[in-house]
Amino acid sequence: MGGHPQRTAFYGMLMLVGVMLTGLRVRDWPWLWLRALGFAAQARGGGAVVIAFIMTFRDLS
Repeated sequence: MGGHPQRTAFYGMLMLVGVMLTGLRVRDWPWLWLRALGFAAQARGGGAVVIAFIMTFRDLS
């Protein structure tokens, strides 16, 4: 993943959009404990956000 320099930013953006859409989906879950569990799982996957951010904006430095 990320072998082609022009696709790396695209993969990063896809990861960022995926995390955002997951957050919107979890927000609509009916039970509070289920939402808390979903947001906790998303927070544990926060490393994906950091990786996606680096992949997207690495060429701006």
